[in-house]
This record gives sequence, structure tokens and C-alpha cells, in this order.
Amino acid sequence: MSVSRLKDIPGIGVDKMGNAADASANSEMLRLENLDTDIPPPAEAIAATKASIGRDDANSYLPFLGINDLRKAVCKRMETETGSEYNWRRQCVISAGGLSGILNSLLAMLEPGDEVIITDPAYAGLLNRIRLAGGIPKLVPLIVENNVWRLDIEALYKAVSNRTTVVLTMSPSMPSGIVHTRDEWNAITDIVIKNNAWLLHDAAMQRLDFTNSNPINPAGLPDMLDRTVIVGSVSKEYRMIGWRVGWVVGPPSIIQDIGLVSLTNVVCQVGIAMPGAYAALTAKDDGVIAATAEWKTRRDLILDQCQDLPLVRPDGGWSLLINTGALGMSPGQASKLCFEKGAIAATPMTGWGDASKAGQYLRFVFANEPTDRLSDIRERLRQSWNL
Repeated sequence: MSVSRLKDIPGIGVDKMGNAADASANSEMLRLENLDTDIPPPAEAIAATKASIGRDDANSYLPFLGINDLRKAVCKRMETETGSEYNWRRQCVISAGGLSGILNSLLAMLEPGDEVIITDPAYAGLLNRIRLAGGIPKLVPLIVENNVWRLDIEALYKAVSNRTTVVLTMSPSMPSGIVHTRDEWNAITDIVIKNNAWLLHDAAMQRLDFTNSNPINPAGLPDMLDRTVIVGSVSKEYRMIGWRVGWVVGPPSIIQDIGLVSLTNVVCQVGIAMPGAYAALTAKDDGVIAATAEWKTRRDLILDQCQDLPLVRPDGGWSLLINTGALGMSPGQASKLCFEKGAIAATPMTGWGDASKAGQYLRFVFANEPTDRLSDIRERLRQSWNL
């Protein structure tokens, strides 16, 4: 029997679909189930990582909060994005990946029973970490307007209670790909300020924006510097999934607590990976602009081919959602048919929000398949669903 803290944590489904795709050994299988990418990391990051393997200082527990050069580079990026100064010693902790930073932050912010406002759909791993930290997710639906996702601002205000402690945001978000507008950010920050809550922002995909707008770092919005904790990583923007390096930046008081949780939880980060992360953050060309353009091209190909299907256009990120409920199929059924008849591995959004919202969608990740392999996706879906 599982312990009580796991009773509402069903998993994320991606692992089962990925294992099935691996076991099929089918080279024609479209791998749309997992947030991987075939676009390589910055060359400087690879070179620095290789060089670090033979260094004694990269084979050490110390420093516990992350190497100094990396913390300085993270704070320099934050200063550029927010216009405010950050003290790298007191306001930055390196984490063993971004999601480790999210969990450490939640453990430092929440008492059991505290509520965390988050969108629906949302990454199941975020929802599960809220629960693992003793919090209660309060789901705010995303709505479809003009075939793009928008935040239901009226529902956002209704989600607030006297137990609201954290608003957890991501923009672009995963799996939806929503990029919050300034009006949406204004509503989010209004709630945070009026309720003396924390804004915990997952910035893993912040620059993967297809809208040609300037990405918004919420810590730079009015009156938000002392209320915002930013969690970033090299996994998505820099295409460095296997490095497992992230960071947490925020006000000194909460960062001290998050550092204590980090030390208690994972002790330290991946020593041989941090020099590569530093190299990525300081590279002359980190490749983010070119990679984002390529991911947008792949998104556009799928949207163009499948314009007769109920896909919602993502404005950023690595994935898009299709409403299989509107086609008369549960996402689980649709996924099974895709796998068996169309050689497409895709993850149902079961557990990624409310069953009546996220639970109606199947996710396609377009970050890991080039356009030549995506070119017949509509025909594969026809074979799968007889549409």
C-alpha cells in the first residue's frame, strides 16, 4: 500500500508510452510522446562538459549551492530580463534540473493544505509536485479563443481563497503552449500582490516564443521583484536535457530556505554538467533563436496538414494539443489507435488537469521530429482514426 502522500499522484503517462515505443523497435514510429529534441546543444556547452570530466573541482560536492561562475551567469541573465540587480550569493541556488528547483521551492513555501493556483491543462509533473509538497492544486481553465489558448481571468479570480499561497505559472506553458498576454500577467500579479502570495514561475521555455513578442519575466513587472521566484534550466532552451542543471532565483529570505531544502534533498548538483551549463549561458550564440525558428516550422507544418482537426495552436514551447473528445474518442483510445495503426507515439493528457478539460486532449511533441518525418502526419492520423 502506498503512503498517503502518493495517493493522488498517478504518474505522467509519458514513461509508459515511451517504453512502448522503444519496445516496438519501429524506426518509422513518430516519437511525439516525450519532451526530447533532436536539435543539439551549443557547441561550447559540449566542449566544456567534456573538459570538466577530468577536473577535480567538477568531481566534488562543493560548493553545495552550485559553482560560482554559473550562479553569476544566471543572475546576469535575470538582470538583463528584469532590469533589477541580483546578488548571486544570496539570491541564486543551482538545482539538479528545473523540476528539482520547483519541488524544492514548493517545499520551502507550503504548509500542508496550502493552495497553489495553476492552469488546466498543466504539466502533470508540476501538479504532482504540488501534491508531494503537501499543497492542493487549484485548477484555472485555459479556454480556446480564435484557436489559441487564453487564460480564463474570471475563473482565476474565483480560484483565490484564504489558503492561496502560491501561483505557479509557466509561459510558454507545457503542454498547451500558451504565452501569457500582458493582461493575463496583470491579473496574475494582481492576485499575488493582493493575497500576499508567492509567484513561482517555471521559466524553462521562456524564450521559445513564436509570437514575435518580447518574452516577459514576471519578476520584472511592477511590485513583483520581492514576490517572485524564477526557476529555469538548460534543458529546453539550450537543448541540454541530460545535463540536469537548473536554477532558482528570488528574494534572499526564501532563497535561503530553498537552499536549505536543496541541501537536504539532493545535496548538490551534477558537478561535471555545471561547466557546460555556464558555457551555454555565456555562449556568443546559444542557438535559441535558430532552434525556436525550426520548432515553429514543425508546428506550422502540423497545423497546416491537420487544419480540419481540432488542434489548438500553441504560441510557444514544444508541444500542441488535439481535442480527441471532440472527435468522439477518449485520448487513451486515440493514442492506442495512433500507436497501432499510424505508428505515432503520443501521450494522453490524463492526469494533466481536470478530466473534463485536459482529459479531453492528446499531446503531440514536435520538438524531436524533423519536417520530413512529420510530412505524412495527416495520412497517419487518417489511417489511425478513419478521418
